[in-house]
Amino acid sequence: MPRSRLSGSFSTPRVDVVIDMGNPVLNVAVDGFIKIGAVAATRAAAEDAYHSAKSGNMSFDKLEHSFKKMCKEGAYWGTAAGLYAGIEYGAMKVRGTRDWKNAMIGGAMTGLVISAASSHDRDKVIMDAITGGAIATAAEFLNYLT
Repeated sequence: MPRSRLSGSFSTPRVDVVIDMGNPVLNVAVDGFIKIGAVAATRAAAEDAYHSAKSGNMSFDKLEHSFKKMCKEGAYWGTAAGLYAGIEYGAMKVRGTRDWKNAMIGGAMTGLVISAASSHDRDKVIMDAITGGAIATAAEFLNYLT
């Protein structure tokens, strides 16, 4: 019985923006902010475009609301990513090694800071720090598998 296979490789386009802040930690944080912020803003735009197309209704007010949502989502997720990237990089430099513990430290500190900025419940802040550390550590372990 004849068989066929698809062979080849797929690659994604790569866009690198270099902004030199004069400090490697700040460079990493700004890079994370820009990349993830752009992804979050694009997701918000795509979601709103879908809802507008589905309803068949597009107005200046909806466009303005969509733009504000893009900015808000981009700023929120960009801040979280920049904070995580900067803390993880800083932990790597302080500890002198690159391993999963840096991701755990970065995730826990990012969860702690973001939660503390939006909540005054101590238990919630601690749980968010634990969750952030766990998610970052799991993501790092998954990176080692691939």
